[in-house]
Amino acid sequence: MTTAPESLESLEPALSVRQVLGLERVLAGEPEVVAGAGHLDRLVRWVHVAEAADVGVMLSGGEMVLTTGVLLAGDEHKQAEYIRSLHRAEAAAVVLGLGRAFPSPPDVMRRAAERCGLPLVVLHRPFPFAELTEEVQSRLVRRKFAAVSLSESVRTALTGLITAGAPLQRLLDEVAQHSGCPVVVTNLAHRVLATAGERPAVDDVLRDWERIARQAGGSEGDGWIRAELGGRGERWGRIVLCGFRGDTSAGRLLADRAAEALVLHRMLGGAATWEEQSAQSLLTDLVSGVVPARQLLPRARAAGLPVNRRTFVPLVVRGARPDRLERVLRLTGLPGLVAELADAATAVLLSLARDQDADALTGHFASRLRQEGPTPVVAAAAARPDWDGVPAGLREARHVADAVADSSTVLELPPVVRLKDVHLRGLVRLLRDDPHVQSFAERELDGLLRAADDDLLAVLRTYLATGRNKSRTAQLHHVSRPALYRRLEAIQSRLGVDLDDFEQAASVHIALLAHDAQQG
Repeated sequence: MTTAPESLESLEPALSVRQVLGLERVLAGEPEVVAGAGHLDRLVRWVHVAEAADVGVMLSGGEMVLTTGVLLAGDEHKQAEYIRSLHRAEAAAVVLGLGRAFPSPPDVMRRAAERCGLPLVVLHRPFPFAELTEEVQSRLVRRKFAAVSLSESVRTALTGLITAGAPLQRLLDEVAQHSGCPVVVTNLAHRVLATAGERPAVDDVLRDWERIARQAGGSEGDGWIRAELGGRGERWGRIVLCGFRGDTSAGRLLADRAAEALVLHRMLGGAATWEEQSAQSLLTDLVSGVVPARQLLPRARAAGLPVNRRTFVPLVVRGARPDRLERVLRLTGLPGLVAELADAATAVLLSLARDQDADALTGHFASRLRQEGPTPVVAAAAARPDWDGVPAGLREARHVADAVADSSTVLELPPVVRLKDVHLRGLVRLLRDDPHVQSFAERELDGLLRAADDDLLAVLRTYLATGRNKSRTAQLHHVSRPALYRRLEAIQSRLGVDLDDFEQAASVHIALLAHDAQQG
């Protein structure tokens, strides 16, 4: 049984002045804030007991200074300078125990603290300062140790995932569990490469990602914690914790551990870049239809795909690697995403301005693709005027590509194959899972299937695909005409049909298309 990892976001944040004043031991001293009440959320890094008038030179910032003021009594100049020196040292607050030196809050110190915005707290019932320092110091040390310990456990968990060959998404899911907020990985142009976290929260972050990311810049306000990704003096991305609700230092520890793991993952990763993985994840989700298209819109926009007032052209290509398709997109200047699907097919989603000619630009893309290497099959769905139609368009293009996959070397295909070009082949593919169609194919081809003669099946396939053109069939199979005639006679004998009869040839052709569709 596994348990969810402890969250850095759930760690008690660094104590603020307000929280210190709320501690039981401090409340026993009847604290009163007499200046700087608007700055009680300052974080306390440490607690010092100091009576020296020049204590400011010994501070490094974030300290709460405890004093009885015994060395300041009777000298208003020293009192004012004491407060000013603490302000210059960026102290978090000063706590003055009332008593013999100061029976009441000194006006000079109160006015100086108010001008500087430095919280000045007086204790009406002083108690041993050692009790307060022990309480606060132990809390701060425990919190810091817990953060460092959890940071190391995060590093161990992420390293273990990398060693096990886990994908990028699994690493980010782990980071999101620890942070309790959306996690986004981007390149230097703010293009989103991967995300993790609760889906609604991630979608809220991505909805207007580019503006938010650029507006936020390098600051870490509102819980936006960043860590740069890169190595050997070169940056190539960043990881962002969006809306981290814990202490900033704890978030920075987590972001740094995550960045280390992501850099290592990229160094040890396979050929697919994070950009390719991002496009693949998006297009795969679109094709599957499991996630509604509207919910994927923020991811598409954040991935750099233009989506406002656009026309989308879904394509599925066979016979061309994704890197070749990416290169052609750059050469043609067409915005789009490329992702490798299963069965050696690659999806391409073009995003065109509404006043552009979608058919002409698709044809131009296919033509340029042919110039860059072996002739591929480019299957296109009808252009979609809105994003909601993209999933159905990708499935249509996939259907067209699959319908001609087995006969692309035999059929004379246009540069861009569309649904109207697949005719009977496309219909049979749609019906391939029907039991009646399956039994029909088995019955019609039984003589060849039982003999398991793949050579004769291949000849029959070519012969019917070429419109029963004997010369073309002999040429494609590199055999003489007499040899082809003998094979055709063997086919007719085993099937018990006359292939010169149109109806019988058509019946066998449909059965063979159904058989091939089922095998595919």
